[in-house]
Amino acid sequence: MYRAPVQEIAFTLNKVADLDKVVADPRHEEVGEDLVAAILEEAGRFAGEQIAPLNEVGDRIGAKCENGEVTMPPGWRDAYRAWAEGGWNSLTADPEFGGQGLPMMLQAAALEMWNSGSMAFAIGPTLTVGAIEALEKHASDHLKATYLPKLVSGEWMGTMNLTEPQAGSDLNALRARAERAEDGTYRIFGQKIFITYGEHDFTDNIVHLVLARLPDAPAGTRGISLFVVPKFLVNEDGSLGARNDVRCAGIEHKLGIHASPTCTMAYGDEGGAIGWLVGEENRGLACMFTMMNNARLAVGIQGLGVAERATQQAMAYALERRQGRSADHKGEGMSPIALHPDIRRTLLDMQAWTQVSRAICYACAQAIDLSGLGEDEEARKHWSERAAMLTPIAKALSTDIGVEVASLGVQVHGGMGYVEETGAARHLRDARIAPIYEGTNGIQAIDLVMRKLPLSGGEHLAGLIGELSGIAAAARKDAASDLADAGTRLEQALAQLAEAGRWMLDAQADGRQQEALAGATPFLRLMGIALGGALLVKGALACRNDNSAPARNRRLLATYFAAAHLPETAALRAQVEGLAASVLAFEPTA
Repeated sequence: MYRAPVQEIAFTLNKVADLDKVVADPRHEEVGEDLVAAILEEAGRFAGEQIAPLNEVGDRIGAKCENGEVTMPPGWRDAYRAWAEGGWNSLTADPEFGGQGLPMMLQAAALEMWNSGSMAFAIGPTLTVGAIEALEKHASDHLKATYLPKLVSGEWMGTMNLTEPQAGSDLNALRARAERAEDGTYRIFGQKIFITYGEHDFTDNIVHLVLARLPDAPAGTRGISLFVVPKFLVNEDGSLGARNDVRCAGIEHKLGIHASPTCTMAYGDEGGAIGWLVGEENRGLACMFTMMNNARLAVGIQGLGVAERATQQAMAYALERRQGRSADHKGEGMSPIALHPDIRRTLLDMQAWTQVSRAICYACAQAIDLSGLGEDEEARKHWSERAAMLTPIAKALSTDIGVEVASLGVQVHGGMGYVEETGAARHLRDARIAPIYEGTNGIQAIDLVMRKLPLSGGEHLAGLIGELSGIAAAARKDAASDLADAGTRLEQALAQLAEAGRWMLDAQADGRQQEALAGATPFLRLMGIALGGALLVKGALACRNDNSAPARNRRLLATYFAAAHLPETAALRAQVEGLAASVLAFEPTA
């Protein structure tokens, strides 16, 4: 059973990620405490009562494809329609098209709960939200009027079509082609693979956003255009017309997220799928990145959602399962395994990492919100850079956390964790895709090191470290509590981050890009651990005078993480600076 941690989510939004800075903007003046509480409570209720019970049947039965038509597992279609009727698809969308115009921070919180309910369910609507963002920012008024109202309402769903058999992470190799038609539309030809929710029975229409090349396009990514290609053409009155020349050629049989149909899509087998240009010709990748950047945060939240679900299940099992007798067990017979020190440490570790993921993802969402608010251009630039810097960390670290915490959950279950009937293995199988799609975690590390660290000449990183150092200093001054030691450890970890960041920037300035790339993944983890540790301490300081059980647990998580994981930053810095010789000397062979 999943119970949404609404109290912890609200605390993280308000006291760690500073939701108040976002809702202070006049555009969000209606977003008060009561509205936030109501949204969180209802999202949590829907996730726990409607989505979570579908997870087992979705995993066991999965999506089925026959003759190009995909049938979703029992109960899934009804749940989606109830979800759409509840307005959940429209949280952040423009009110002009039926959206609610709420902050990304609330979308992130709700998305966590839906992913805890079922990652395979939540991923479909996530892509629709991304399609809405891309069309809002780049489509013509005609395309907006045609597609956005029904995408925002959830009556239709959207997809993102990038990957081809020869073009995965490197879109330079993309071959799907587009040909201009006399009526101003385009004809799309080619095959796309790994298309999430490319075909299903949730909605009457599916709006595909497809990357393709025009015949006279420049080579490489500068020659890619973006097109809207609906499953069914849309008549002038908004009704559905003829079937477009796009079909699902099959779905993948995967390790996890079995109920999420991962499709191979064929375009143009019967003369060409009709498409409409989004934005300008040969500028499609810029349009798609609008969708991809926020999708990367959304995938990070998938890792968070699975980690929370796995932690709750492991905790429940550990309190119920009895083996041996712990020294402090007062009852009769064997004690719950949760009382044994090693299991206590494991459960504490799971909770701490989950909260690190939550804090980082919500902080990233706050930066995205603030980057679009206010009249101060310098402030918007600051928050745009902050969002850019936090996005690869939110995606990569949180998805790694999802896998690691789900694996620990299997371990807590012991042999029963390896047996499918407990469901512990399902979380691990589902989580494993998240470090791979939406840009592998290795690519996120490259992005962080090569594109994000140099922002403002490296000054943005220095400014962030300065902010986090203020948290460390506040904790060190709190000598009456147990946070002073955590503050010292945090200060040391931030020093390691600063030195590793300087090394990375110097390596690039000196033309040693290959050396920097060899240390990119350990650098991302170093930065994520230091950032996560700081945010845990920030939360602990915010409730240091509160003696309630949740507040005591927040302080415990902060001090535990500081002792258990902040010291890892020294070893990670050594990897950042010392791996290049071995890595670059290695010659892979068959």
